[in-house]
Amino acid sequence: MSAPKRKRDVQLNFRVSPHELELIESKMAQMGTANREAYLRKMAIDGYVVKLDLPEIKELLSLMRRSSNNLNQLTKRVHETGRVYDADMEDIHQKQDAIWSGLNEVLARLSSIS
Repeated sequence: MSAPKRKRDVQLNFRVSPHELELIESKMAQMGTANREAYLRKMAIDGYVVKLDLPEIKELLSLMRRSSNNLNQLTKRVHETGRVYDADMEDIHQKQDAIWSGLNEVLARLSSIS
């Protein structure tokens, strides 16, 4: 009598580091499963990898630094002179608007990831 044919007859093998194995086992524990083969099969078929390439984030960070520096300079000048200039306030307003616009764009792109 021959053994019944396996439903899954293609075997995949790959190596991981001890640290990667710990990470896999940790995620398996979080999912409440002890069957590594089933977990890895499920992740390979249904899981996904997200690679975020958002150059807008770098631009936002640069804009935040410049805006913060300008605000610090303005605060120092107000303490020294007791005056606030409309041009300084307009500059800060424009930078804040650009930051909010950039953040909204990044959030929109992140929300479209499915």
